[in-house]
Amino acid sequence: MQTETSSPSLQRSKRFATIALVMAVITWLALMVAAKLLPEYVWLIHILMLSAEAGVVGGLADWYAITVLFRNPFGKMPIPKFLRDHTEIIPRNKARIAESMGRFVQENFLSPQIVQRSRASTDLSLAGGRWLANPSNNLQVTQVIQQTVPKIFEFVGQEQISGFIQTNSVQWVKNTQINHLASEMLRAVLENDFHQDVLQRGLDIAHAWMTSHPQQTRELTRQLFKEMGVWRLAKGASWIGIDVQQRSIDSVIQRVEAMLADPDHPWRLKIEESAQQLMLQLADNTSEASQRLNTAKDALLDSPQVLNFISGAVVILCDAIKADLEKPDSGIAENLRIAIQQVGENIMSNTSVRELLNQRMSALAVDLSDQYSEKVIRFISERIHEWDSREMIDKIENEVGGDLHMIRVNGVVVGAFIGLALGIIRAAVEYGL
Repeated sequence: MQTETSSPSLQRSKRFATIALVMAVITWLALMVAAKLLPEYVWLIHILMLSAEAGVVGGLADWYAITVLFRNPFGKMPIPKFLRDHTEIIPRNKARIAESMGRFVQENFLSPQIVQRSRASTDLSLAGGRWLANPSNNLQVTQVIQQTVPKIFEFVGQEQISGFIQTNSVQWVKNTQINHLASEMLRAVLENDFHQDVLQRGLDIAHAWMTSHPQQTRELTRQLFKEMGVWRLAKGASWIGIDVQQRSIDSVIQRVEAMLADPDHPWRLKIEESAQQLMLQLADNTSEASQRLNTAKDALLDSPQVLNFISGAVVILCDAIKADLEKPDSGIAENLRIAIQQVGENIMSNTSVRELLNQRMSALAVDLSDQYSEKVIRFISERIHEWDSREMIDKIENEVGGDLHMIRVNGVVVGAFIGLALGIIRAAVEYGL
């Protein structure tokens, strides 16, 4: 496998280290010559020679220590086994390094206890809310959606989307007993008094329409009488001066006005009682109301006309969404951006929501770390095991080799100063300085 090119920092450090070692060797050799030529200064030259020797020894020792981390500096030379076994330290211990790195990641990043402590000290929901509320961020999210959704529609195709919805969603609805859903919806409406608002609004609309459209009201009443088979009787009564049709209309208007004025009107209570009974019946799978509702639902979904309508509606909706998102001034994109910003602002302002989100995210993070930390560690270890030794050495040396080779420079310099100090001490003892 082709080795990775050395980084400029690594090459520079190697060059400095080599120059420092060569200078120490040259200085040592020059001082030996000077000791022969200048015997009267031999005591000073010996001090400097000891400094140069110590610099050479320090540089060579550090070169050896750094080299054996990555490779065997002896090549195929016959050397004692205890020396050979302590060369190529990183390649020889690749498996142990892989396991150690895996354990390090698990113990310091992925353990449930670490994840829980980290989550407890961080308000992620607040940070997320601030990020979403930032106009540049929610605009960026919206632009990604605006660019991605049309491409998804083009890649998948409206027909495939329609087929997916028809095959899965419609089938899911078929397999669902919707009587329970209807019962819960009725319960929510009744317990929150939504039915009173709906009834009040409906009565207001009916009263306003009947009083402002007398002719249409009479026509509607005539049709109703015909359906009930009493139209001729009502018409005959009109010959003797009794307008049954108008009296019926007036009676209905009076009833509506009475219900509008009295929240406890008997008819209101009767409607609420009927809704309560229907809610209880729908909660029972065996009740006639539940069976009728589910039968009607199945018949509706089995209708080819309904399925064709759903397919056509999905295609039309996808086309409309795609066309709107492709516009520079897309209304869907702008509404989506506003919604994202409002979500972020609501998260920031609502402490209880943030606490709930933090609890849920913390529980999820701990659960995920508990379930998948071992798999992540195994994945890391397996990838390190699979690395080529030469490639691994090159990567590590490129990352930290520059600093390691500067240690060689330090070895020469520090060794020289130590040798200088030892030389001065020896000269003081020998020559009585």
